[in-house]
Order: sequence, then C-alpha cells, then structure tokens
Amino acid sequence: MAPVTNGRIIFNSVPTGFPVPGETTIYDTTETIDLDAAPLDGGFLLKTLELSVDPYMRGAMRAPEKKSYSPPFALGQPLRGYGVGVVLRSENPQVKAGDHLYGFFEHKQYSIRKDLTGLQVVENAYNLPWSVFVGVVGMPGKTAYMAWKEYAHPKQGETVFISTGAGPVGSFVIQLAKADGLKVIASAGSEEKVQFMKEVGADVAFNYKTTNTAEVLEKEGPIDIYWDNVGGETLEAALSAANVNARFIECGMISGYNSGGAPVRNIFLVIGKSITMTGFIVSRIEHKYNEQFYKEVPAKVASGELKYREHVYNGLEKLGDVILAVQKGENKAKAVVHVADD
Repeated sequence: MAPVTNGRIIFNSVPTGFPVPGETTIYDTTETIDLDAAPLDGGFLLKTLELSVDPYMRGAMRAPEKKSYSPPFALGQPLRGYGVGVVLRSENPQVKAGDHLYGFFEHKQYSIRKDLTGLQVVENAYNLPWSVFVGVVGMPGKTAYMAWKEYAHPKQGETVFISTGAGPVGSFVIQLAKADGLKVIASAGSEEKVQFMKEVGADVAFNYKTTNTAEVLEKEGPIDIYWDNVGGETLEAALSAANVNARFIECGMISGYNSGGAPVRNIFLVIGKSITMTGFIVSRIEHKYNEQFYKEVPAKVASGELKYREHVYNGLEKLGDVILAVQKGENKAKAVVHVADD
C-alpha cells in the first residue's frame, strides 16, 4: 500500500490567554505512514478512533520550566490526551490486531507504540459506542465516581452543590448524589444544560449566567458538600453558603485557567466553618476503584440507568477549535473528537 497522510495536531506556541486554533495548535499533514510496511520493531500500529478534549489540557499548554502535576505539551510535537484506538498490526505479544485500547494517545491519526505504557485493552462487553470510553466510562467518569466515593462521605438528607453540573463529571456526580439520597443543587451556563441537569436528577438547576449563584445558595442551602469545577466567584458563594463541617471536593477551577485566576476573598470561612477542602488528581486514587468502576459503570450505561450526553465533533482537524470551545464552555456536552471509524 502507498503511504497515507498521518494528520497531527501540533503544539505550536504557548498561549497567554485562550488558546488560538491555527496559532497555539496547528493541524499538520506533512507526515505520511505506510500502514502495511512501517517497521514496528516489536511494537504495534495503532489507529486513533476517538479523542477526548478536557479542561485540564489548557494547563499543559505552558512553558516547560513551569511545574505542574502533569508534563507540558512539547512545542513542535503532537498534543496528547485520552483516546480510544484499534490495533492494525502487532509484533507485541500483549496485543493483537483488532484489539481496542484506551489511554494516552498522541493526537495523530496513526501511531506506532512500543508497549502498553499508558494504555489498556478495552473489554466492550456491552457493545457501547467507543466514544463513551473517553467520557462516562473513561477519565471523566472515573473522576466523578472515584472522588465521590473517596471524599464525599454523604449522609442521606444532606445538600450538595455541583458546579458545571451538565458536563461529563458533574452530570455523573448529580446521579451519584441522588442515589445517596441528597438534595442536589447544580449550575451550568445555558438553558439547554439546565434542562439536562434536571433530567439526570438535580432538584435545583440554574443558569449561572442569568441567575445569581449566591442568591440561589442562600435560598436553597446551606450546603454540606460542594463539588467544585469552577473556582473563583462560585467558590466564594459556596463558602458563604456552607454548613459547619462541609466537605469541598476541588476537582477543577476552569474560571482561572485562561486568566491566571483571582483571589478567593472569603477563604477564611474554611476555618470558621470547619470546612474540609480536598483537591485531588484521579490517577492517584484510581488503583483503589478501577476494578469496581469497570464492573459497575459500563453495565449501568448499557441499561440506561446512568445517563450521559456527548458533543461529538468530526475530524482531527477540528481539535484545536474544540479545545477553545471547552475552555469557553461552548460545547453542549462531553467533547469528543471522532477521528475515524473502526
């Protein structure tokens, strides 16, 4: 077979604010690959099917000297993130042609991998769409499921507030909280998202762009648990509305990812209200819950018990635009880039 184009999303420059498609990231088509003859050297050839676009990716768009919990993207090299793909050829005894893999992918159509570092074979017993393995059955789902079990300590009748409640993490947390008998308050940035939060069980759902968060919490609180995806003014409102001994689960603070953030002016309430505030990275607790997660969650998705939504964008070339949409909250649900059919 003649070589084919191997499209890639290249990290081209460090942004100072929002990432700019065509400047921060570039869709590159200069690389080619012979799918039949490219040497594997004991590895395997992987075709990318689905790629996840997640808020945390903005933090990797930084200069290499800036330290964080995850490595930065390398200038001039493909971005990387969670994905699902299929093995086309293999010289590695751990995988065979036709196996599907989930884990960290370079953002390119085809890649040759030496081993399974950062990857795992996907067992799709319920014939779910491959896209769900980067969403509700992937890292976002694990984030919700594992951190809720580890840090929420819910008691029936308590009240929880969930920001970004229509996203892949927040909508799962809503359903976990309702299953535990909690009153759920949830916020998002559009009326369509408000409707979805109600559909998955939120007792009080509101659009933070048109409704004052502090006023809602004053009326509907006090809150015993806050799941924070936003930070900033929303975190301030949650602190003001918190009960004594409230638990704050700090999952993300997207309001500051492109601006550098802002001071939380009432953080002293952590002391006065004896609030427990826990930040986490899901990979650090994944080993405790991974087996249980895969036993439980795919079956609930297949049966319809666990509801989810996706916003699927077609074509690797769209990925830079999708990154920007996620940072601005313009995606309507879990952002997935469909790269190729199986």
